[in-house]
Amino acid sequence: MNPKLIISAGMPRAGSGWYYNLVHDLVVASGGQNTRSIREQFRLRRFLTEVNCNISTLKSYRLFPVLFPALLGNKFVIKTHARPTTSTRWLLRTQRIKTIYIFRDPRAAMLSAFEYGRQTLKTGRPNAFTHLETLESAAEFIDFYVDIWAAWSIMEGVLIVRYEDFVANFGIESERLAEYLCLDIDQGKAEQVFEQYRPEQGGPGRIGTHFSKGEPERFRRVFTPSQLEGFTKMFEPALQRMGYVE
Repeated sequence: MNPKLIISAGMPRAGSGWYYNLVHDLVVASGGQNTRSIREQFRLRRFLTEVNCNISTLKSYRLFPVLFPALLGNKFVIKTHARPTTSTRWLLRTQRIKTIYIFRDPRAAMLSAFEYGRQTLKTGRPNAFTHLETLESAAEFIDFYVDIWAAWSIMEGVLIVRYEDFVANFGIESERLAEYLCLDIDQGKAEQVFEQYRPEQGGPGRIGTHFSKGEPERFRRVFTPSQLEGFTKMFEPALQRMGYVE
């Protein structure tokens, strides 16, 4: 089967918005549909929210209405931070969907979440990170998503992507993504999309990349020695499984 619905999942503050936009534009360039158009055409606003058409849970009562346009032949991409469900496992096993999951060193993700929350609080534009008043609360917040990463990482058929690898080896990782998606796309069009989303094209205010700082290990300069030791110990089992060797 050639799945029509692609789920771009990821850890918050791990380049998930950047990755979603890249995958979305590749699908559109191959003849797929703009997900915002699908959302309007099939009246899916209650299921797909925010600018990136985010689905808050992958439980069947939300996922299957979104799957319906795909069953009619529309190829499109949705974004989520949610954990896999029985429904997603069945859809993957039966090759009715494709799923990509991007993650990041949780110490970097928690720092990014904390700083972004403080920044948006000052501008009067609260978001999902505004309530993170301390680094400790940010660590607890990201720890919840580390569990979600663990659930995705053991699922067969999911393309698992490490943010740091995608930044450092964009060309290689882009080829791996293109191979996984199996899109019927002109090489020239594909290169145009990849060029638009190269890490060096990103930066604050750059539409589509969602970069703020974007530096993989900036936390090592920001945390005090005791904070670095404490947060490393907190995430140590996951850090080892994720491949972050001290």
